[in-house]
Amino acid sequence: MGLGDKISNAKDEAVGKAKEAWGDATDNERLEAEGKAEQAEANVKQAGEKAKDGVRDAGDKVEDAWDDAKDAADRRI
Repeated sequence: MGLGDKISNAKDEAVGKAKEAWGDATDNERLEAEGKAEQAEANVKQAGEKAKDGVRDAGDKVEDAWDDAKDAADRRI
């Protein structure tokens, strides 16, 4: 996950928490629900970014293993 995405998602989550808290404090159900929705959206984005990172890391490991296997085969020749 890029640093910009992490910052943006953290900001969105913080804004959602603030809206939820303000809505709760002022008994504004619409604002409270909006805050909860923004937090949920930020969490979904974070999960998607983490999944992409996991796939990228797995691909890097496969590539490293392939390079190691090629190097070992070259040493045998």
